[in-house]
Amino acid sequence: NMGPAGAVLVVVKKDILGKTGRNLPSYLDLGLHIAKESMLNTPPVFSVYVSYLTLKHLEENGGIAAAEAKNEAKAKLLYDEIDNNPLFEGYAAKEDRSLMNVSFKLTDESKKEAFDTAWKAAGISGLNGHRNLGGYRASIYNAMPIESVQVLVDVMKNLA
Repeated sequence: NMGPAGAVLVVVKKDILGKTGRNLPSYLDLGLHIAKESMLNTPPVFSVYVSYLTLKHLEENGGIAAAEAKNEAKAKLLYDEIDNNPLFEGYAAKEDRSLMNVSFKLTDESKKEAFDTAWKAAGISGLNGHRNLGGYRASIYNAMPIESVQVLVDVMKNLA
């Protein structure tokens, strides 16, 4: 995720522009956006600025490869606990797991109150599950440090 909703980064080869074979509304015509230097409509200034800050932070911290390594390490830490702790079970098949949103559930619902109390006491927020799945969902996006994921893993270990 590069920034908040409202901004879109499009990378396109200029030589393919205008080759749709049909008339497009102006807001979908990338050639028009380029000709107007992305000022065809009022840009979402806040979203563009936050995207700039995100890209600057990414560049200053090792680029995409470094972010990928950090995200993989965070996901591995949490998925390893889910896979090895008999009190928890993931929703997604291993080959379909997200690096950003980790959905899981308790295997013993009698532990729900204790787990909910423990993660809240540890200062974790927003762990409530997906509206359709239930259970829990840990959002571990780029800005989430691995130390915060470790706090959740420690709470899960202590529950066992």
